[in-house]
Amino acid sequence: MAVTSLPVLSQDDGEYRDIQTLMGGNESVGGYGAISLQYTELENRDAFVFGARGGVVIGHMVTLGLGGSGFFNDLHYDAQSGMDLSLAGGYGGFFFEPIIFPNFPVHVAFPVLIGAGGVAVVSANNDNNWNDYYDSEASDAFMVIEPGLEIELNVTRFFRFCIGGYYRYTSDIDIQDPEIEVSPDILKGFSGGVTFKFGRF
Repeated sequence: MAVTSLPVLSQDDGEYRDIQTLMGGNESVGGYGAISLQYTELENRDAFVFGARGGVVIGHMVTLGLGGSGFFNDLHYDAQSGMDLSLAGGYGGFFFEPIIFPNFPVHVAFPVLIGAGGVAVVSANNDNNWNDYYDSEASDAFMVIEPGLEIELNVTRFFRFCIGGYYRYTSDIDIQDPEIEVSPDILKGFSGGVTFKFGRF
């Protein structure tokens, strides 16, 4: 696999150094858009988080932008309410992302998202024709801070592939329904996944 280089302006002497990639390229600066898929657990059940974010890369070292994610966990039977229930929701906000040694083909980044979101307890039902439909039984809003660590690969000058780990810290969840019991810290926890970044870095 060939390793080639992209020019980067040195802060020390005003001359160009090289950003190395795995598959070629000459130049890159500006910003990117990204999509991600993460695995986590909610209520000790498998859950998936789908995300997107975009930002402006400043000096190849820091990204500032906006991001958002949606999540859901496995449907399960709840004996207290007598319904099949699932958690679903989303959150978004501002993110900043320091990037360490971006001139290397493999390096690290530390994205931090700060924002707000909402979560709902969703029930699954059938109509008379056995078609599934979903109702929101109860919901709440929350604040969120989600720091992460990503290992980035400069695959080409326009594409980076990332493997990351994240911790989702939220304000307490308060579901106002006596038939549905949800822990206040239900959304807090670790997640891990992959991110695909496309742009000019």
